[in-house]
Amino acid sequence: MHSPNAQAPLAQASAGNLPLDDNWRKSIPAQVFLNHFFAMDYHIHHQNDLFDLAKFPIFQQFYGRATDENRKALEKLLLNSWSAEYALRITPVVNDEQYLQSSLHWTFPQAYYSALFSARAFLAVQGINVSNEELIRKRIGNMVVRGYYPASIGYYALGPINSYRIQRLPMAKRFTVAAKSDLLLPSREGSVQVELAQFLKTTRDQRVRALRNAIQTNPKTALRSPKTGEILQKFSVEQYKQLAKQIGYTTYFDMLSRLRISSTNREIERFVDSEIDVKLFHQSLVNIVAHVNSVHEAYIAKALGMQAYRQLVAKLPSYLQESFVRDRMNTVIAPMLEEPQSGQEPYLRMAA
Repeated sequence: MHSPNAQAPLAQASAGNLPLDDNWRKSIPAQVFLNHFFAMDYHIHHQNDLFDLAKFPIFQQFYGRATDENRKALEKLLLNSWSAEYALRITPVVNDEQYLQSSLHWTFPQAYYSALFSARAFLAVQGINVSNEELIRKRIGNMVVRGYYPASIGYYALGPINSYRIQRLPMAKRFTVAAKSDLLLPSREGSVQVELAQFLKTTRDQRVRALRNAIQTNPKTALRSPKTGEILQKFSVEQYKQLAKQIGYTTYFDMLSRLRISSTNREIERFVDSEIDVKLFHQSLVNIVAHVNSVHEAYIAKALGMQAYRQLVAKLPSYLQESFVRDRMNTVIAPMLEEPQSGQEPYLRMAA
């Protein structure tokens, strides 16, 4: 069954005949970004595996360590996650292309922060209270690798630059940088997995370079030539292996963190002024966030017990209580956790 309120990735019509004028050329970075997130959404929809979670031994044996004090923090984290998701979802109610375009200033961060607070709540229910984003990233990365997530968001990259290994995207095994050179939206699962592999690669590249720069621009940490004592301009294979170990794994969480573009950052203007399908981008983000948050909420409800989870939702402000939060609780979380009544069929996976 797919996440409630999530829609199938939109038809390929918008990828039609791409214009090749100057405006379009300026839009290329934004189109690449849209293709990446469209591929994430497409893969989620194609895998249709949210309810597989209930069969995972790791899920069945999942118990929380939430004290009363922790529970208040947990409720606050969920409120933050749901508020950001609510704000993300109501944006397209204004059916105005220009407004949608300029709304990217806030929809990008809303999508990321909704998933971030959801991840923090998922960790908090296990007694792991961390607010540092780098620590959250590493914790979530480890949990992806250990199999806490369904296949739809369970892929990852590891290894040093130029030797990355892409895991759990079997159709991208023969992936090369040049494998997808056009700017059309991916339309088949094979091209979607290649797109996701490319997204993992560019995201990991950014992280490796950022860490290398952070180390080398600080005279105290900079690696130096043993001969001259000068700060190294080039890294060896071994040094890149060390960076890879420090970074850990690159996962869906790193990909979503690419949305953390400050509204004061010039980079956002590339998206605001571009000629991409903003509506499609927005729908993809809504679907991805709904799916990620559904996974985390299922674990949280499993740890708290369904009754306690219902009580938590009942305390929410009415605008949230009567929204997607309740829908998701009733159509995803409860069917996963509650035993069917006698004489009733257990829940069935719905077709995509």
